[in-house]
Amino acid sequence: MEILVPVLIVIATVLGMEWVAWASHKYIMHGSGWGWHRDHHEPHDNVLEKNDLYAIVGAAMSISMFALGSEVVLGENAWWPATFIGIGILIYGIVYTLVHDGLVHQRYFRWVPKKGYAKRLVQAHKLHHATIGKEGGVSFGFILAADPAKLKAELKRQREAGEAVVRESAGT
Repeated sequence: MEILVPVLIVIATVLGMEWVAWASHKYIMHGSGWGWHRDHHEPHDNVLEKNDLYAIVGAAMSISMFALGSEVVLGENAWWPATFIGIGILIYGIVYTLVHDGLVHQRYFRWVPKKGYAKRLVQAHKLHHATIGKEGGVSFGFILAADPAKLKAELKRQREAGEAVVRESAGT
C-alpha cells in the first residue's frame, strides 16, 4: 500500500503534463515564445532547433521537483511528493521525445505507422503543421490526438474565417 500513492502521483503527473504541454504549446509556443518555436514550423537542415530549448525548460521543471523532494537538498523541509512529480515529468519528457521527435518528426528513427493510434498521432501533428505562422492551428497536444477528420474540418473553418493561413497540401 505504501507504493500506491507515489505511483498515483506519477501517473497523475504524466497525464497532467499533457495538459501543461497543450497549454504551453498553444499559448506560449504559438504566442510570446514563438521566437523559439518558429524554426520547428519551417523547413531546415539543422540537427537542432531553437525549439529544442523547450526540452531544457521541461528538464528544469523535473530537476526542480527532484530538488524540492530531496532531503539532501532541503533537509526536513523536503516535500516528498515532489520527487514523484519529478519522475512523472521525466517520464512525460521521455514519451514526448520518442513520440513527437522520434515518431512524428522522424529525428531518431524511421517508421511510418500504417494504422492505429500511432498513425492518428502522426496525422494530427501533420495537421498542426498545416498552418503558416503562429495564428490558428489545431492539435496542440503531443500524446493525445483528436480525430483527423475533425481537425481538418476545424482547419477549413479557420481558413474560411480568416483565422489562419492553411497550406494547400493540408487537404482541407
